[in-house]
Amino acid sequence: MLSYGSAWLAYSVLGLGLTLRWRNRALSLSALVCVALTAIWGAVVAIGSQFEYPPVKLIEIAEAARNGAWMFLLYNLYSQMLDGKGRFFGNRQWLPWFFAGICLLLVHLFTSGWLLERLGLPAELERTFTFLMWLGFTLGSLVLLEQVFRLSSLTERWRLKYLFLGLGSIFVFDFLMYTEGLILRQVNPLLWEARGFIVAFTAPLLGISILRSQKRSPEAQVSRNVVFHTVTLLLAGVYLIFISCVAFAINVYGGTWGGVLQITFLSVAGIFFLTVVLSSRARDVLRVWMSKHFFSYRYDYRREWLDFTQTLAESANATPTAITQAMTKLCGSPSALLWMRADNGEFSLIENWQMEEPGDVGDFRPMVEWLERTAWIIDFNERQYHPEVYTDLKLPEGLENFQRVWLIVPLMFTNRLQGILLMTRPDVLPQMNWEDRDLLKVAGRAAATHLARFQAHASLVELRQFEAFNRLSAYVVHDLKNILAQQSLILSNASRHREKPEFIDDVFETIDNSVQRMTRLMAQMRSGLRGSRRETVELVPLLERVISNKSNTMPVPRMVRARREYLVEADAEQLTTVFGHIIQNAQDATSPGGTVTVSLQEEQDRVKVLIKDSGVGMDENFIKNRLFTPFDTTKGLTGMGIGVVESRDYIRGLGGEVQVMSKPGVGSCFTVVLPCASHLHLNKNKAVSEEAVVGK
Repeated sequence: MLSYGSAWLAYSVLGLGLTLRWRNRALSLSALVCVALTAIWGAVVAIGSQFEYPPVKLIEIAEAARNGAWMFLLYNLYSQMLDGKGRFFGNRQWLPWFFAGICLLLVHLFTSGWLLERLGLPAELERTFTFLMWLGFTLGSLVLLEQVFRLSSLTERWRLKYLFLGLGSIFVFDFLMYTEGLILRQVNPLLWEARGFIVAFTAPLLGISILRSQKRSPEAQVSRNVVFHTVTLLLAGVYLIFISCVAFAINVYGGTWGGVLQITFLSVAGIFFLTVVLSSRARDVLRVWMSKHFFSYRYDYRREWLDFTQTLAESANATPTAITQAMTKLCGSPSALLWMRADNGEFSLIENWQMEEPGDVGDFRPMVEWLERTAWIIDFNERQYHPEVYTDLKLPEGLENFQRVWLIVPLMFTNRLQGILLMTRPDVLPQMNWEDRDLLKVAGRAAATHLARFQAHASLVELRQFEAFNRLSAYVVHDLKNILAQQSLILSNASRHREKPEFIDDVFETIDNSVQRMTRLMAQMRSGLRGSRRETVELVPLLERVISNKSNTMPVPRMVRARREYLVEADAEQLTTVFGHIIQNAQDATSPGGTVTVSLQEEQDRVKVLIKDSGVGMDENFIKNRLFTPFDTTKGLTGMGIGVVESRDYIRGLGGEVQVMSKPGVGSCFTVVLPCASHLHLNKNKAVSEEAVVGK
């Protein structure tokens, strides 16, 4: 009596002190519940020990409630320290399993004796199973306590070290007592009597730890999740103690039917308990009740905003879906529709989340004007009972017939309505107040920003597609200009050379070449790709063919004989066009008596093609600001200013570069740097060999 009475007194005083300091919102409600259940446990054991036949089951229930509360507190600390990193503990998925374990413990306490009797097993096994159960309980608590200590920082250990010492002392003593009881098949009376004093001694340690926790921050507040789960635990504990008392009374006064009635009652009570715990409606009702009675504000804005932004970030590739999910999560709506404003001012449906597509709902313009003027959230429940708030509002006809319609939230981007979000009623319909509206307005503006960015990105993608097509068209027109120049040259020479067989052969060859080039151009226009084909090209013969084609124009280009053959990976036709364009420009810039030379140099795994001329040259300012600017040309109407730009872009696409050196009056040197194909093949073979070695 004295031992456990001291435990009851110590924890009652501690609980009273904590209650008086409830004004400090940093106080943990979980700790207060644990202290209260520990005081109740001390009182139950102290009073029960005065009876000739102590109520063993009731004492065991009180001990299960005490141990379960402290374990729940440790689980909460462990989850907070993981900060969502663990899939099971970090995201509170352990909570249903925790309550299921408590239920199994109670089922064991009340049904193990009856089950052993029905199976014809020795009654002594009940005591063995009970000792094993308590050993598992205390061992699990010690392991959890060690995990919390290991994850805590130095600051957290300063605040919690006395909590670790106090709970560690309780669980270690219980572990030693139940281990000896399992070996000897009975609890040591001396250990049992001393146990109450040990628990009473830990009360100051726990009080110091809780007081230190209060000093963490004068602005700190209790987490709503912690309060929710703590209140759930408290209600569950009260419920379990109640059904335990009823079951004990049934067992005492039930007579011959006592055992059957007890098992039936416990089973029904357990099913009812699990039904309530797993009910989303019950959880919503409890959250609303807590918001009204425990907090001055309805929402934990920090957590709501973190969840909102996290939902938007997780579905960044599907912005309309992310917006509907993030907004509906704020108020618990099960489904939603989202309309977006188009460039012409009309609104089109872009997301029907967990709803069927409604089709044409009517004219949005009157409602859009009202929303842009008021920026007010339309609450259909409020509209039904207070229509004076919405006197000027005219809704589309289709929206009036929607099932379970609840809210219409305007997504305002600056002062412009960017989107309209319609949400349906949840199972538990909360009463909308100023706090709900402010939260939805702020979230709606953030969602409108994402929606505007989504729309701008779609427009930008479309513009880039047109830009790519226009660029391709410009290159094709440039090639057509060259083909037209060939045909014009034929016509200009036809009057003088039409009787010559060599001229006729050259005409047919030129026409055949023009037809092939135009056919390839049409294919490029259809596919949208240009120069995408890759093949191994012998560079020296290709340059010789280009020089041969340009030999009819003065000055005739000359090629310095290369030391060996060079191979590159490219589209032969496109590479021919590049070199042909550079050589043609060199000829145009050089007088008929000047020189144009083509030479090759090897540099490690790259080959340089140098095209030098003795023409007019270019100054540094022209090279820097005008040479590679599209549609900037010095050839008047005969040039387009995109040939050199196209050439550089293509060479860069091959992994090379175009370098230019020039001086006015001296001449220019264009250097085309290309990676050698032999080096590329060597690297590929080396990579394949390394993969084969790794595979072995």
